[in-house]
Amino acid sequence: MPGDDRTPTDRTERAIGAVVGSAVGDALGAPFEFGEPGGYTTRFPDGRGEMHAGGGWDLGEATDDTQMAVLTARSLLERGGLDLPDLFRRFQRWAAGDPKDIGLQTEDVLTGGLPWDRAAAAHFETHARAAGNGSLMRAAPSAVYFAGHGRTGTMDAARRLAALTHGDPAAWEGTALLHDLIRTALDGHDPRAAVPDALAAVHPEHRDRWAVVLAPDWHPGLATEFNGAVWPCLGSALWALRTTGSYAAAVGAAIDLGGDTDTVAAVTGALAGAVHGMQAIPERWTRPLHVPLPGHGDTVLRTPELTALAQQLLHPGAREARRGGSGA
Repeated sequence: MPGDDRTPTDRTERAIGAVVGSAVGDALGAPFEFGEPGGYTTRFPDGRGEMHAGGGWDLGEATDDTQMAVLTARSLLERGGLDLPDLFRRFQRWAAGDPKDIGLQTEDVLTGGLPWDRAAAAHFETHARAAGNGSLMRAAPSAVYFAGHGRTGTMDAARRLAALTHGDPAAWEGTALLHDLIRTALDGHDPRAAVPDALAAVHPEHRDRWAVVLAPDWHPGLATEFNGAVWPCLGSALWALRTTGSYAAAVGAAIDLGGDTDTVAAVTGALAGAVHGMQAIPERWTRPLHVPLPGHGDTVLRTPELTALAQQLLHPGAREARRGGSGA
């Protein structure tokens, strides 16, 4: 786990690790989605997992998890921070581009015809359940972008981003927690040890339930919901980080849980990537990684483009300075 002897290079490697690590977990887990527990071990008994096609996904193809993460990153960078109407429009354009997969709740919110500041709330009012893990799956870029804003700043931004598609405050708090744990890792500290302080910043109505799934003795066998829900998804990701010693082992453990494997692995990959750094992610996984962007023609991002995004997210001021200089 990271210590206190970080250098700027370490921080950059961790930021890239969070963004690319989330995408790799997503693509690696996608072919196992809705499968039974143990599927990863069965396919790769030696523990050396490989990217493979399956479940409608090409080899190394990232899903809606990473596609929405990329759209979030682009909006933050191009708009110079949170512009929620802009991000909502980007999500809508993507949803209209016929993505291979899109969460039912997210699809309802984006295609229901309501404005950005009403759509998710109206969905929650109608269905009374909106605590899916869809706001966790796209969190890596915004966690990197807001990491320099401290605990309060990053958690507040996370809540606002989550609320764009998820009307249940439980999802807001879970997304805020994930952002802060990634922030902690980027700062060179152990996110597992940071859980109590992060929980103290959670809304009191939700603190106890989050404390249960993030406790050191919690494990996925204790989950009371399918891991497509926000609580067991984040709890499982932290469990995978806690019980393994490498990026590859953490992501493999997450996928082996079965169920919503792409998203649980994406969240695990963001955390493990922020802890272990980009250098810990196997090249056999980063080489075939690719992210199509429905609604954006033939656009496909690969690891070099994701790496560049992560660097820009970590240093948004440098991007703005370059933009200003080029216009002088």
